[in-house]
Amino acid sequence: MTNHKLAIIGASGYSGAELVRLLLMHPEVELNTLMTSNQERTDFRRYCDELPQFQKRCELKIEPLNFKLLKERGVSLIFLATPHQVAHQLVPQLLQQQLRVIDLSGAFRLKDAGLYSPWYGFTHEYPNDLKTAVYGLTETHRTSIKKATLLANPGCYSTAALLPIIPLQRAGLIEPNTDIICDSKSGVTGAGKSPSATTHFSEVAESFKGYNIWQHRHSPEIWQELGHSHLIFTAHLLPINRGILSTIYIKVVESTEPSAIAACFKNTYGQEPMIRLFPEDSFPEVKHVSYTNYCDIGWKQSGSNLIILSAIDNLGKGAAGQAIQNMNVMLGLKETLGVL
Repeated sequence: MTNHKLAIIGASGYSGAELVRLLLMHPEVELNTLMTSNQERTDFRRYCDELPQFQKRCELKIEPLNFKLLKERGVSLIFLATPHQVAHQLVPQLLQQQLRVIDLSGAFRLKDAGLYSPWYGFTHEYPNDLKTAVYGLTETHRTSIKKATLLANPGCYSTAALLPIIPLQRAGLIEPNTDIICDSKSGVTGAGKSPSATTHFSEVAESFKGYNIWQHRHSPEIWQELGHSHLIFTAHLLPINRGILSTIYIKVVESTEPSAIAACFKNTYGQEPMIRLFPEDSFPEVKHVSYTNYCDIGWKQSGSNLIILSAIDNLGKGAAGQAIQNMNVMLGLKETLGVL
């Protein structure tokens, strides 16, 4: 019997379904509740009836949000896989119920409440919760994650960009006051399950395009974690279901040798279970990280110019996988349980 009983609000979307899939295989936790915050919904079917791939795997019913039921069922940690504004309203209520929360939306990632209006289109009403929220990039915030009550799970693009850049920045290998260019491509599931004119099959298939130029919500998140805005970020949509490949262009400090780059990555990530480092001249591919929680990092240097390629699954390390990795840290469990 496990002492860790979990719930998900918003399990019907892509990230929510990936959470369910992974948690059902986790040996140390019990997913016993699925709820929706949709007050207009009246048809509360079984999860496996709504998503047939879970037939004989998840018989739970999708229920209306009910704090009393959560308490009666012994739920101690809850995942939110809802739209940003829904999570923004739900998190304070859940924290009042003494629940630990892992929020997969962007509602509590940015520390500056004033950034939400221009980047997310709503006014943030809970600046105190923003201050206490822990940014859940596992490899760089592990100590804080252990004690977190509210964990803001990082964005998928942000994860793919930050993991390769942060070690170099901390080691002082990046030439100061120079721009970093991050050119990122994602599968269509990164846009969420709600249909739009730009994500229909006929719009995406046999095409490749950039979107939200200078306006992507993950930009301020990346700038926040780097402590500056010298990064130019562009997102592109790939005609595939899942996966992100980021190509990052960095100007390193003059006379930096390739051995210093290799040593920096090895010293930082050599013992990290979810980071796979490629030797120079060998590069990651999206298909190698699909349905995994790995971040693959490869690089090539020419003089002071450094090109890094990083690959993740946007639903894995970019969403549900990293959320479960963070859950393991928060609960004191082996970090790779359920994701390896």
